[in-house]
Amino acid sequence: MRGSARRPLGLAEAVWGETLKLRRSKIGPVSLLAALVIPLVLGLFMKVLVDPSWAERFGLVTLKAQAIGTSADWSGFFSMLTQAISVGGLMIFGVLGAWLFGREFSDGTMKDLLALPVGRSVVVGAKFLVLGFWCSALAIGVWAGAIAVGGLLGIPGWSGSLHFHAAGRFFAAAALTLVLCTTFGFAATAGRGYLAAVGTLFAVLFCAQILAALGLGAWFPFSVPALMSGVAGSAGTPIGPLSYLIVVATGAAAVGATMLWWHRVDQA
Repeated sequence: MRGSARRPLGLAEAVWGETLKLRRSKIGPVSLLAALVIPLVLGLFMKVLVDPSWAERFGLVTLKAQAIGTSADWSGFFSMLTQAISVGGLMIFGVLGAWLFGREFSDGTMKDLLALPVGRSVVVGAKFLVLGFWCSALAIGVWAGAIAVGGLLGIPGWSGSLHFHAAGRFFAAAALTLVLCTTFGFAATAGRGYLAAVGTLFAVLFCAQILAALGLGAWFPFSVPALMSGVAGSAGTPIGPLSYLIVVATGAAAVGATMLWWHRVDQA
């Protein structure tokens, strides 16, 4: 019968399905909690810097806060926030990328997914879109949380122009970090599970630290967001357009490689 054939599912249905998986899993609220911890911890550091007498009972915390070497105002707070999203964001976004792709293997749902009337490129595209949407929402949540925490603490030095400039820098760092997290989606796919992606995440974090210390961070994509955020201070390796191009090329290669794997590698 002509009516018995199943209509191929489109990108909208695939995105809805991936969103439903995320909503029903624990990774969604856990990642949100992890993201919101960032402004709370940085708020604690700023409280110590703004009011040292309040923090005298926390001697160790005071020393750590002072060791950061940032100013006790909104400019310093925004600077720390951008550095945090470039490093902590890589970990949070990376785990999300690993989960979105690795869960199909770990939960044994890959064969069921492939049986659906939907193209493999559509499935991959939906996963990357959901990754982008959720990571963007987390970044917005971190920024909004930081504004709320800073307002409650009464951090001095607020200005509209400072906020505008800092927001641009923060979301640029978050966007670069998000682009790089497509790599962990490919690692989870090629490694058929979470383990390969998590191992890749730790490996790139280690290499990013080492290469940045050696002055080669501008050529290693996973070092670029942190260097752009100023985490290395004035001693950091200057980055230019080529560094950003390397980041974009890495993300594009990861997406392309993931789609190629889904199309050409035997899933049986």
